[in-house]
Amino acid sequence: MTLTMPDPILDLDACSLAAATRRGDLTASEAVRTYLSRLNALNPALRAVITVNPAAQADADTLDTLSADRRGPLHGVPILIKDNIDVAGLPTTAGSLLLRAHVPTHDAPLVARLRAAGAVILGKANMTEWANFMTIGMRNGYSSMGGQTVNPWQADRDTGGSSSGSGVAVAARLCAAAIGTETSGSIVSPAHQNGMIGLKPTLGLVPRTGIVPISHSQDTAGPITRSARDAALILTVIAGPDPHDEASRLLPVPDLQIRETALDGAHVGLIRDEPHVSPAEQAAFDHLAALLTDLNATTHDQTFPTRAELDGTGWNMEVLEYEFASDLNAYLAGVTDGPRSLREVIDAGDRDPERLLRYGQTLLHAAQGTRGDTSETNYRRARDRDLRLTRTRGFDQLFAEGLDLLVFPGIHGCALAAKAGYPSLALPVTPPGTDTGAPPSGVLLVAPAGQDGRLLSLAAHLNRELGGVRFPAM
Repeated sequence: MTLTMPDPILDLDACSLAAATRRGDLTASEAVRTYLSRLNALNPALRAVITVNPAAQADADTLDTLSADRRGPLHGVPILIKDNIDVAGLPTTAGSLLLRAHVPTHDAPLVARLRAAGAVILGKANMTEWANFMTIGMRNGYSSMGGQTVNPWQADRDTGGSSSGSGVAVAARLCAAAIGTETSGSIVSPAHQNGMIGLKPTLGLVPRTGIVPISHSQDTAGPITRSARDAALILTVIAGPDPHDEASRLLPVPDLQIRETALDGAHVGLIRDEPHVSPAEQAAFDHLAALLTDLNATTHDQTFPTRAELDGTGWNMEVLEYEFASDLNAYLAGVTDGPRSLREVIDAGDRDPERLLRYGQTLLHAAQGTRGDTSETNYRRARDRDLRLTRTRGFDQLFAEGLDLLVFPGIHGCALAAKAGYPSLALPVTPPGTDTGAPPSGVLLVAPAGQDGRLLSLAAHLNRELGGVRFPAM
């Protein structure tokens, strides 16, 4: 799996690559050819990509014919899309062999916006099957369609999930950036495990139309990138209302322009009461806390207000079980070659367990048992509790004290931010003295709803002062 020194093109982040192709210093064809070559060399071992787009090189060649004034903000940037997001002409499988013949005829809105901005879709990234809402105990990064994704830092290291292939592909430089989806940790987890930037936007900022769902209360798509600037650029492209996604019509697109010295005078809360923090996470957290003070931010030690009332770390799943049944059935109703309902998915698994049920389907059965009836008292009570403990009496109480940002060690707190619908970002942190070949660690940043631009500016300032991301030697 080890290659010689990577092509210099691979060293360019998305912002720099797009600037180079718009100027004409580099062609889109050269960029895509370089990435396809690396992808073809490394993917057999990493299994980060399920489907390579056979039209990627031709799409890049077409972009090269555009005049300079018609080149978009992502001109020639090679991007991978998680395989639960519709890309016209490529299968959308959600990692399941059952959907291998499901080939949408239309792009999801976020994909159409990427193309319109000049991005080249390299293909579809592997993922934890059914976005890790299939069973209990499934390994992150495993799918019956794509096999087991491998972390490029260490083969036995967790890839994070469920956007596993997206995180691995960015770290291994198989693409310039990738799109993942998150219901509860599925963007920030693989970003954290692979040492990249992962942004979960405010719920509704990016439309979910054309995405295999889990929960309309928590689902969102977002970028996994090499820098916070890249994440801001991509979010600028994909954010905005869609007529078929009600949540996307309720939220105005915030100002996403990066402020260079965002931390100057900022008030940052440091969450100190997280249980089970690893030594690496604690070292990263402590290093960041010291850096914040050096950058003229004011830090405040905090505890999460409803910690004693939360179930462990807040991973209770009643809301997801109810919404998955109804939301997935709505998506599958449009599938022409494959299962048309959750019931059909379960029955197909029972008929072919050797291929389809390596880890079982416990959560699928639990979701089916709810009948997707979100009018039930149990569902309404669970949703109200989630919002009360994470939003009203949780984050809102802290942000009301004048905090601009909250910092959690590792990605602790991601389930809380997901239930609240608030933006969060995984930021890699390498304390001084860390072995350059050591796997990464980092922190989770959380901001108020709709403050994605402020979050990205703060993250970009930190990302720059921390020296950027590290890549595994390969």
